[in-house]
Amino acid sequence: MIIHLKKNTTSEILNDMAKQLKAFHIKQENRELLITSSGLKEIPTQFEDYIEEKWVFDSDMQLSSKAYNSNKTEIDLGTVKIGGNTNNTILIGGPCSVESEDQIRSSAELLKGLNLSVLRGGCYKPRTSPYSFQGLGVEGLHLLSKMRNEYGLKIISEVRDATQVEEIIEHTDIIQIGAKAMYDQGILRACAKTQKPVMIKRGFGTSLQEFTQAAEFILSGGNPNVILCERGIRTFETKTRFTLDLCGVAWLQEHSNLPIILDPSHAMGYAYGVPSLTKACLAMGVDGLIIEAHPNPALAKSDASQQLNHDEFKNLHHALQPLARSLGYNIV
Repeated sequence: MIIHLKKNTTSEILNDMAKQLKAFHIKQENRELLITSSGLKEIPTQFEDYIEEKWVFDSDMQLSSKAYNSNKTEIDLGTVKIGGNTNNTILIGGPCSVESEDQIRSSAELLKGLNLSVLRGGCYKPRTSPYSFQGLGVEGLHLLSKMRNEYGLKIISEVRDATQVEEIIEHTDIIQIGAKAMYDQGILRACAKTQKPVMIKRGFGTSLQEFTQAAEFILSGGNPNVILCERGIRTFETKTRFTLDLCGVAWLQEHSNLPIILDPSHAMGYAYGVPSLTKACLAMGVDGLIIEAHPNPALAKSDASQQLNHDEFKNLHHALQPLARSLGYNIV
């Protein structure tokens, strides 16, 4: 249940209600809110005079639900906006991992030359093997900050565990919570304490309900700037890395008020299929796309098979323009 309290509600009453209802308390647009479990259907009578409006839900998808707020959340990055009524499809590009200054500078120059806004690059890599490249860590974050300062780009990078959240906040403009970290409540609760945008990637064995509830951890902690990212789920199919769940995306567009970004690179797992899959994603009218691109994918230290080279990325960007225009969207 979501409860909007009347403006004359005292702090004493508010705290008493929160305690008795076991509710989260947040302030939103000069309004005091209490959010309880969806299992609560009725309010004790002694509190009724303090309630301005309330919403009862069948599940714990609440703050992110269109049943509560039918307007899509707008994420303001300063130079560009995601979601809301902007008709922007943000195209995020860059390598899977930050490997060197020359490599990430080449990526920054690629995006700048195409008038794109957001550079991606992993610095802490949650690899499935301990013997794989684990990322440059803080050194990589400093390189991303350098590219931001020199090229005016916004930065997105992944947090691997809760101890790195403060570093990621300092050096990036969007915090990425990867598919393997989506259930990490330490990360989720730490991201709830900032106002910096957070992009959550759906786990490859995660239901849509679990996915949106991960977002609720951040929203209920007071950070409204959450983006959902579909990057493929594990099915019986073995010829592609994962299966991109466009049916799930359609469900999220119908039921969730959060912006949606799609990641065809991780879903496909092979560069040859990324352009066609990207066009299908764009045709759904999503708020963003995240595409991995590397100066020389054959030499990439992670996810080499799925990264486009820079010429392929340019060709994809060019091919997306007429499709975007036909849909009334701007690629930014």
